[in-house]
Amino acid sequence: MTDISIVATPALANGPLFGLPLEELWFALVFAVFGTFLFLDGFDFGVGALFATRTTDGEREQLLASIGPFWDGNEVWLVVFGGMLFAVFPSVYATLFSRHYLLMFAILGALIIRGLAPEMYEQRHDEDWQRWWGRAFIVGSIVSPFFLGVFVGNWLFGVEGVASIASLLAGLAVVALTIVDGAAFLGLKTRGDVRLETRSLGHLAQVVYLLLAVATLVVGSRSSPHVELLSVPTLGLLGLTVLLAGVHVVAGWAGRYYLAFAAVAGQVYGLVALAATLLFPLIDPATGLTVADAIVSPLSLNIMTIGSSILLPLIATYFIVLYSSFSGPVEEGESYT
Repeated sequence: MTDISIVATPALANGPLFGLPLEELWFALVFAVFGTFLFLDGFDFGVGALFATRTTDGEREQLLASIGPFWDGNEVWLVVFGGMLFAVFPSVYATLFSRHYLLMFAILGALIIRGLAPEMYEQRHDEDWQRWWGRAFIVGSIVSPFFLGVFVGNWLFGVEGVASIASLLAGLAVVALTIVDGAAFLGLKTRGDVRLETRSLGHLAQVVYLLLAVATLVVGSRSSPHVELLSVPTLGLLGLTVLLAGVHVVAGWAGRYYLAFAAVAGQVYGLVALAATLLFPLIDPATGLTVADAIVSPLSLNIMTIGSSILLPLIATYFIVLYSSFSGPVEEGESYT
């Protein structure tokens, strides 16, 4: 046993596992995990925002029931993202979170309100009680993605203060995208008037998202030299986003809701890929840190690569089972609890 450990440790410490480009792979993986969170919890946020458009108790219960089995599990990906950033790029985690600690508290507070509100909403069937907690659910569902978008905007554009115009626009863009996501999800989970009305709102939010995304990049590029709008990868991802937006709208009107939902998923991951592309090889523009500067030692990186290759498939399997178990539409009359 001693001989094996003596041989194995230098092998892990001397270079990347199997000669893989682990620096680039982990950079991509961190953003992929964040994209997964934004897509999965994004439709929860979107459903919460669309909750404001429902006028009957039955429709509100239907929306709550559509996300009831999923929302708390979806937030696991935010924890995984934070854990990965801390483990692989600890200096970025330290500087980024300390620089924007007030924003971090705002995000956590909004997520707490969003999570607590539907639970409290179901505790009493009192009109004033449910009105108050319904509003809290709506506010938490809108404010959470807004603050998350501001955080990503601050990160991407190297903002050192509380926020900039570009990061505020990024926050609004993420809110619009989550409404698109939520409406597409409700296309799978509801029927009748709820589906038709939220589909129209989702298509409107789609146009708003595209306009805000372009405005964010144009404004942000003026103060951030590393943001190159005319590069081939940037233009390619923007073109792909517009194409997927068209697929989402056309598929929605044609009643092909799975295709519409997949097109929205592509847009969410495309947005995160665009942010990663504009950053690389930097990982923290405010401090000038590059991926190579900020990443941990080869030994730590190799060990985490082995561990993640085991844990991430297990997490993915859990979500496959979860979504398979609660597939299908939610009928009117079904409740959140």
